[in-house]
Amino acid sequence: MSRAVSSFIRQCVICRRLRRLPEGQRMSDLPEERMEPSPPFTYCGMDCFGPFVTTEGRKQHKRYGLLFTCFCSRAIHLEMLEDMSTDALINSLRCFISIRGAVRQIRCDQGTNFIGAKNEFKAAQQELCADRLSLFLSQKQCDFVMNAPHSSHAGGVWERQIKTVRSVLNSTLSVAHNRLSDSVLRTVLYEVMAIVNSRPLTVDTLFSPDSLEPLTPNHLIQMKTTPALPPPGTFPREDLYGAKRWRQVQHLAEQFWSRWKQEYLHSIMARQKWHAPKRSLQVGDVVMDIDESSPRGEWKLARVVETVEGKDGLVRRVKISVGDKRLNKHGERLSKLSILERPVQKLVLLLEASKSSTGNDES
Repeated sequence: MSRAVSSFIRQCVICRRLRRLPEGQRMSDLPEERMEPSPPFTYCGMDCFGPFVTTEGRKQHKRYGLLFTCFCSRAIHLEMLEDMSTDALINSLRCFISIRGAVRQIRCDQGTNFIGAKNEFKAAQQELCADRLSLFLSQKQCDFVMNAPHSSHAGGVWERQIKTVRSVLNSTLSVAHNRLSDSVLRTVLYEVMAIVNSRPLTVDTLFSPDSLEPLTPNHLIQMKTTPALPPPGTFPREDLYGAKRWRQVQHLAEQFWSRWKQEYLHSIMARQKWHAPKRSLQVGDVVMDIDESSPRGEWKLARVVETVEGKDGLVRRVKISVGDKRLNKHGERLSKLSILERPVQKLVLLLEASKSSTGNDES
């Protein structure tokens, strides 16, 4: 009796709309660029974080951090953004490429400044003449690979590094309130970059006296076994209020190092999830588009119009058709269809394609 009741509940569209969990899928295999050896920062991901408030005279400015993480060496690179515009992003990206060398591929989310930079580079490539040299140069340029909108979990490689830096950096810079300048913030970001790149990549043999020195990202990008030493001397809290800004930077770097060891290194643990494959969404499925800013009863209904399969044949991102009903100035209802791209984790399946088509035929 209970099985029959459960079966009817699973098939009820109203119950699904009120209770069903979002869709999921087995975690995909690691991409080739993360498994094949390559020069540092050939394949990397990037994202922005912040803001941080700096002071110049009586004016205060919002500055942001731009983080690059290497898929092969797990090293990071930090640059300071003056704002979140496309121009500031391109300038910082060129600084990164000038220091770290050519980059073949960059993965990121679909932020407006990232999309603007991609469009700027695409327009610049089209200005070249269609000869062999220009074709060769265009093929050697950096490719932007963007995740689906609202899928921050797909960028876990760089989101984890941003959490490592931002959680400690916010608390460290809070002690220097109204005393940060642009040059101090930029130097602090570079000091933080050196500290995080000196972390061990594995912790299995970290406490074994017979094990070799743990491998760090700095070993791979600098080819040096000796880490960069800080300036000699002690840097007490009083240096925050002194006139020598380089001592202020070193005090903040020491604060970051001590907090980072306590709050991050001791919390390293393996997390494993998303092992079981699930039913892939199909064209014609009726779903609800999850909107975390509104209650569940106001989530919009949509229909899957296109699916994107991974290399393993599983669907993790789809395109949906969402109806938008509005009233014009005459009070008439207008219907407009919009095509949106969403990860399956942001959708709730209400009716499968075969059942929805059957329901349409019967109606």
